[in-house]
Amino acid sequence: MSIDRRTLLAATAIPALTALPVAACGHAAPATAPGGAATRWSQARQIVAAIRRVRIPRRSFIPSRIDADLEGDMRPAILRAIDAAHAAGGGRVVIPAGQTFLSDGPIHLKSNVALHLEAGATLRFSGNHDAYLPPVFTRWEGTECWMRSPFIYARGASNIAITGSGTIDGQGEANWLPWRPQQRADQTLLRDMGRDGVPVEQRVFGKDARLRPLFVQFVECERVLVQGVTLRDSPFWCVHPVYCSDVIVRGITIVSRHINSDGVDPDSSRRVLVENCSFEVGDDGVALKAGRDQDGWRVGRVCEDIVVRNCRYLGDTGGGMAIGSEMSGGVRRVFVDGWDIPRASHTLYFKANRDRGGFIEDVRIRNVRAGSVRALIKFSNDFHSYRGGNFPTRFRRITMENVTCDTAQVGLHISGDASAPVEDIVIRNVTLARAEAPMQVAHARGVMLDRVRINGAEVGSLVEVPREQWLRLPN
Repeated sequence: MSIDRRTLLAATAIPALTALPVAACGHAAPATAPGGAATRWSQARQIVAAIRRVRIPRRSFIPSRIDADLEGDMRPAILRAIDAAHAAGGGRVVIPAGQTFLSDGPIHLKSNVALHLEAGATLRFSGNHDAYLPPVFTRWEGTECWMRSPFIYARGASNIAITGSGTIDGQGEANWLPWRPQQRADQTLLRDMGRDGVPVEQRVFGKDARLRPLFVQFVECERVLVQGVTLRDSPFWCVHPVYCSDVIVRGITIVSRHINSDGVDPDSSRRVLVENCSFEVGDDGVALKAGRDQDGWRVGRVCEDIVVRNCRYLGDTGGGMAIGSEMSGGVRRVFVDGWDIPRASHTLYFKANRDRGGFIEDVRIRNVRAGSVRALIKFSNDFHSYRGGNFPTRFRRITMENVTCDTAQVGLHISGDASAPVEDIVIRNVTLARAEAPMQVAHARGVMLDRVRINGAEVGSLVEVPREQWLRLPN
């Protein structure tokens, strides 16, 4: 495939790529240039204050079991209650305390409606694969397409919520995880379509496709709240806001231990707050996204103005806090304050490969407590599924401070590219008690170490290590 000059610039030239999403999204440029005073912690407070809050009218609509079919499917009753609440100008659709409702198919929310689960309530989704058809518009692993509906879904809605203290059960491990070994053909086809610019309306994955649906996804929505609920056993990524603004995910618990159960994945979204959440998942706890490769450049929408604070990661095979790997539209102005990560594969993970292009910049992370991990801080331009491109990602202007860790195989893994080194990084007040390899470094510049102690000794500067001497870490 040939790459024209315009596409090449979109992938690799930082000024052009930074400017494109601002124009495309219709937002004004930030008043302060990246790297200035507005990127300090005061801006995190400004971002949170600017998030427009959800306001749901205090009307309740309770789905009636009289409306259930002979198999006990409550989906028609829930959808009728959503329609009634929307028609009335808004309200809560309530799953009553102590009751279990089965939904044989997806729940689509509408503006000004909250799905509310009272204490002890459970909403359980069936494993009837055909019930999640017809296909809906989505972004799957960073590429736009039409496929099976997410279990809870909204597109183009505003002022919507999922609240309460009940449980939403996706039954994903039994019903959908078996598709993972079968998905490669569809996964490859979708990536090829994104690379080759196939019109999105032609990227349809219907009855015979094996792409696993998302659990909760909001597309092109504004003023979104997910609060208090427990999500169990996801079919794929758990909470996925795409092209959204003014999103709050607060005080939720996610328990989904199998692969690809990312906790919260803000994707090309802006003004997002994730706080006081617990992630017992088999993949990343929070992962910031912005599209994949050529399709991400085409869409050209940054993930920006993100605040993550006071969360806990209880998995062991993913990254606690991650940015990427689908981040071709760029990620910027991110503030992470407070993570408890007793164990993980990677604690703080910035991941891309030379297909991605784009950038990760203006990120500040502080107050992280880790236990036993494979890598404490990892920058990678070598993430898996590389397809032969030459568009390395730019990592720059990133500060990490007040980080402690008990044990790690590798302390600092910083792997840039010769044409795009990792640059302008501050690592301050970090203590790693024991590491097999203190650092693995290649292609980095402008990295400042301040009060960094590994294996009881202060580390004053980076030392590049030949790659053949690196410990092998999983992606």
